[in-house]
Amino acid sequence: MPAFGWVILAFIILGLLKAFKPYLKGKAGELAVAAHAKLYLNERYALLNDLTLPDGQAGTTQIDHILLSPYGIFVIETKNYAGWIFGSERQKAWTQKIYKKTYKFQNPLHQNYKHMKVLEEVLADILEPQFMHSVVVFMPEAEFKTAMPGNVCRGAQWVDYVKGFQQEVIPAVKLRRIQLRIEKEALEKSWKTNRAHVQHLKQKNLSAQNQGAAEHE
Repeated sequence: MPAFGWVILAFIILGLLKAFKPYLKGKAGELAVAAHAKLYLNERYALLNDLTLPDGQAGTTQIDHILLSPYGIFVIETKNYAGWIFGSERQKAWTQKIYKKTYKFQNPLHQNYKHMKVLEEVLADILEPQFMHSVVVFMPEAEFKTAMPGNVCRGAQWVDYVKGFQQEVIPAVKLRRIQLRIEKEALEKSWKTNRAHVQHLKQKNLSAQNQGAAEHE
């Protein structure tokens, strides 16, 4: 291949890596959580990964992990962010500071609350909402600079949080029903499903922006 051809190929590869970097970074965080579960939790826990569920509003919600156990159902949101993290339970947006740059991102507790509500609807006739618990997991590269709630963890600390629930509240038969229901309602794992979800989010954000602009007219 001529030298110019190699340059073009290099630009294409770099462009693809840049475009898919957020996706690959997110997947790396999800794989870490899956590894923690395999290493530190026994057979009484079952981890379901990367689930896309209909949200009842002609759209979908994507849940990184759902951990099933006799002690409750844990809905886990993974954040593979590095740097300093600032936030509180009630803040709408949290802050990431890294390499003298500052970024804002949605409060992951609020984000996971939406996931919880969708799952509540899916399991409405099987499970009481009080037996569902929200967990947010940052990777060890993140450093919390503000006090965080107990259900916001770094690295494998989330396992200790989950193990803090020791009262058995879900019988084995019901737990199996829950798993079957979730697997039945979850959409097929495919690029098409992911693309449709992203399009729904873009449309939702655009509608919110338009509404905000109209309110300020």
